[in-house]
Amino acid sequence: MKIGIIVAMDKELQLLLPLIENPENIEADGYTFTTGHIGRHSVCATKCGIGKVNAALGARALIELFAPELIINTGVAGGTGGAAKVLNVVAATGVGYHDVWCGPGTTPGQAAGCPELFPAPEALLALPALSENPIVKFGVVASGDIFVDRRETVDHVLGLYPDAVGVDMESAAIAQTCWRKGVDFLCLRVISDTPGEVADNGAQYDSFWEAAPREAFAIVSQLLNQIA
Repeated sequence: MKIGIIVAMDKELQLLLPLIENPENIEADGYTFTTGHIGRHSVCATKCGIGKVNAALGARALIELFAPELIINTGVAGGTGGAAKVLNVVAATGVGYHDVWCGPGTTPGQAAGCPELFPAPEALLALPALSENPIVKFGVVASGDIFVDRRETVDHVLGLYPDAVGVDMESAAIAQTCWRKGVDFLCLRVISDTPGEVADNGAQYDSFWEAAPREAFAIVSQLLNQIA
């Protein structure tokens, strides 16, 4: 299978690249794409940049260059204070927006002409790398163009999606692009911090990167080895 992997930041990319066997770089459309293999699968990884517009543009470029059957978005996310704690991995059962509203008569969080949530392939969520791993937690991941560092914002997200386990700035835009293009999408994010859990949320986020969780990103490799 041809699988695309997309992250937002250099820190995330540096945790991902060691998983790729026989890597080769391709420069195209303003992006660097790293091709190679993880297990039996051909992969192409890239960094899109932070935020929804960057995410959608990067996902489209990846699809047009590599024509993947599946795109995995990985990296970090903020927690919502539920079951997913710092260093847990969240596997999104669905992905939506927390900063979208198209006006009266529409559903907050739902992009025009799209489902309220972009669902993950159930067969992938059921694979042992996710379903039998105690550090993996399942639920909704919500995206918006804001770094969430206030409990009030988390409460807003939970008001839209009571089963939200993570917040980020890219997943929903990548999911929407994949949905439009007919490509399967899966979001796997490591929880880096939980807004409102400690007095200095920024310090919690910075401390997370000091002990970069390579073992959590290795779940991507484990998952790919189980995909037929």
